[in-house]
This record gives sequence, C-alpha cells and structure tokens, in this order.
Amino acid sequence: MSVPVRHDGRLSPALVCTALAGAVIGSVGAPLITPVATGLHVSLDAAQWTLTVTLFTGAIAGPVLGRLGSGPYRRATILATLALVMTGGLLTVLPLPYSALLIGRGMQGLGVAAGALLMSVARAHLPPERATSTIAALSVASTVGIGVGYPVVSLLDQLAGLRVAYGFGFLLSAVAFVIAWRFLPAEAPGEFPRIDVPGTLLLALGTLGILLVIAEPSIWTTAWLGAGVLAGSVAVLAVWAFVELRSTAPLVNLRLLGQGGILRANLAILVAGAGLYLLFSLFTRYVQTPAGAHYGFALPGVAAGAALIPFSLLGFVAGKAIPRLIARLTERWTYAFAVLIAVVSALLFAAGNRSFLLVLVSIALLGFAVGGVFAVMPRLVLTGVPQGETASVLSINQIARSIGMAVGSALAGLLLAAATPDGTLLPTRNGYLTTALWALPLLAVSAAIIVTNRAPRPTRAGCSRR
Repeated sequence: MSVPVRHDGRLSPALVCTALAGAVIGSVGAPLITPVATGLHVSLDAAQWTLTVTLFTGAIAGPVLGRLGSGPYRRATILATLALVMTGGLLTVLPLPYSALLIGRGMQGLGVAAGALLMSVARAHLPPERATSTIAALSVASTVGIGVGYPVVSLLDQLAGLRVAYGFGFLLSAVAFVIAWRFLPAEAPGEFPRIDVPGTLLLALGTLGILLVIAEPSIWTTAWLGAGVLAGSVAVLAVWAFVELRSTAPLVNLRLLGQGGILRANLAILVAGAGLYLLFSLFTRYVQTPAGAHYGFALPGVAAGAALIPFSLLGFVAGKAIPRLIARLTERWTYAFAVLIAVVSALLFAAGNRSFLLVLVSIALLGFAVGGVFAVMPRLVLTGVPQGETASVLSINQIARSIGMAVGSALAGLLLAAATPDGTLLPTRNGYLTTALWALPLLAVSAAIIVTNRAPRPTRAGCSRR
C-alpha cells in the first residue's frame, strides 16, 4: 500500500522550520564554551565537549534513525527524536551539574540526525518539483541556523546568563515538536523495521573513535594512544563492513553505497567538509583576534556572531538558487560552481584580510559556497536510490559530512598552532594566510571527484520515486 503524494502547501514550510530549529539547537554550544568553563568551573577542554558531543550523537544516531524511519514508523520516529531533543534541552536549562548538561547536549545532537528523516518525508510526500526545492532548503538549514543561533545565544548569555541562553534551544525544540506533531503526514501501515543491533554497536564504536581522534587533538599528546585509537577504530569499522555485507537486514546497505555515484558523493562531501569548515573556523577566529595582535578586528562574542549573519543569508540564497543552477548547469557543474565560490572566498580573505568589509564579503561568499554544496549534495547522493533507503543513505552522507567538518576544524587548529611563535598565545598573521590557502587543494579535489563522474543522470535525480 502506498501513501499518495501530498499537495498540502504547509508541509514544506513545516519541514524547513523543524530542520532550522534543529540546526540552531546544534549550534547553540559554540558561543557558550567559555561561559560553561567559567560558570561551571570546568576546563576549556571539558567545556569543548558540550559542542563535540552533539557531533558524536548526531553522527552515530543517524543510521539508526534512518532505518527506524524508513517507512511506516517515520512520523513516530521523528516525534520521538524531537521529544528526546526537548528533554535534553530541559537538562541544559535546569541548574544541574556539568555531567547533566553534557548528557543534555548529547540528546540535543539527535536533532541534527533527524534532518535525513525530514528529507525522506519530502521525497515521499511532495510532488517532484516541490520535493527538490524542499530537500535543498533542508540541506542548507545548518548554514542558516548558524547565523540565527550564534548572535542570539551570545546576546542571551551576555544579558541573562548561561542557562537562559540554553533555554533558547529548549524553546526551539518545543516549537519544532509542535510543528512536527501538527503537520507531519501519516505513513502507510507496515511491519516494524528490523534493527541490526551488532551493526549499530560496531558503527557507533568505530565512528566515535574516528571522531575522537579528529575532534580531540589532546589525545595525540601521547602518540601511541592516538595511533592505537585510530587503528582500533579502523579495525572496528572493517568488522562492521564484514557484518553488514552478510546481514539479511543490514543497518546500512553497503552494496548500494558502493555504487559509483553514491560513493563519489560521500567522498566529495568528506573532503569538501574539511575545506569548508577549515575556512569557517579560520574566519570566525580571525575576526575575534584581540587588538594587541595587530591584525583581526577584536570583535566580542555578540558582534562576532552578528558577523556570521551574511554567512547565513548567502547560504539561504544558495539554497533557493541551486535548483535553477542545476537546470542550467547539471548537478555536477553546479557543485563545482559552489566549490569555486569557496575558493574565491579563501583567496579574497588572503588578499584583503586587513579590510573588515572584505572579510565580511569572504564570510558571505563562504556561506553561499556551503549552502550550495549542501543543497546540491542530496541530488548527487540520491541518484538511483530506492525511496525506502532515502533516510539511510542520507544519514551516511551526514556522517561523512560530520567527519569532514571535524577534520577541517582540527586542521585549522593544528595549522594555527604551528604558526604560533614560542612563548606567545596568538598565531602570526601569515599563519592565517597560509591556513586559508590549505583549503584550496581540498576544495579542488572535492570538485574533481564530482566533475570527473560522467555517468548519465536523470533530470530529477534527487526526487526519483523508484
């Protein structure tokens, strides 16, 4: 039994609003790392986990949610996930110990993982043209969410304190739950999906290890420990692949993921995520550099958050423009165009970083590039994918994106640390320039991966209903 395509004009805005709320919730932790350290009397390294743990849970939960929400239980899975996100938000607001805050932030990371489910709703219940534009908008929700979340959360922390700032995330999760409850369509009845528990545990353990060695550079202070965790994680993922290929109900269909176009798309977003997030980390750190460094602009937290508004605005514009660009250029050349904009952003920063206006333009161009890459990616990765595998395939793409972003963040920190003279706290100005240029080969490789794939593509690959 199939569910008819839904023509209700309210479904698309409801999906986008729900995804936007999840994206803002995910970004809430970034401006509050220092307030958490000072307010709860923990180290900065410990406070960093309030951001890192959302990345971990979002990546690990994605495939499980994708399998649970593959059909008849999609609505129930999304609502249950948002309820958990709301519960996590409550833990961040209440005056509880740091451990409760960390658990709450981990639960909020589930909201990031729900994005793939929302895209599968659009693909299943909207007409092809509307589904295409909606999926593109859902893909750039994280870009727009940063521009909304950073300045608002920073301002709330400055005016009313840490717990009120976290309360903004809790409020958004409650709004998202109500919207989803009201507008998500019912699904056709069917059997409860089987969950590959051994595969889930192995994927969680392997992914956690990979993200840990990337996002927590301190683990490499003892070289043998870092190398051991990395080798162990790779071994666990190899065992996971062996188990999945022999399972009758795998968590992830690896044979499907191994198809040329899907494999290329996941590899491209992994590499692009590293280059794009390297630039994002670099730009946000540069504008906050204290005046004593003789470069940067010494922006306080609220102003630094406001500097990201152009990033979000151009990301939103990219999401709207991508379907039209695809119609003119095809998916792979649209992807290359978005990557080219990121290259221009890096070069403009390298040439004009003494000018605040040019740096803002660089940030805005990066927002367009990030929004463009994220908007076209579902079209690339969903080519030939059966509708029942939509959420599962997109969740793996989300893991690749998360790992790439973690690599970019860690690489930015590593390169800037290498450019910091002994006995000083800040890197040199040339260190920022060199780090920006490091993004260029990553971006070029990502574009080449997609452009050199000359396999024919259907006109509406992202909305195939096979």
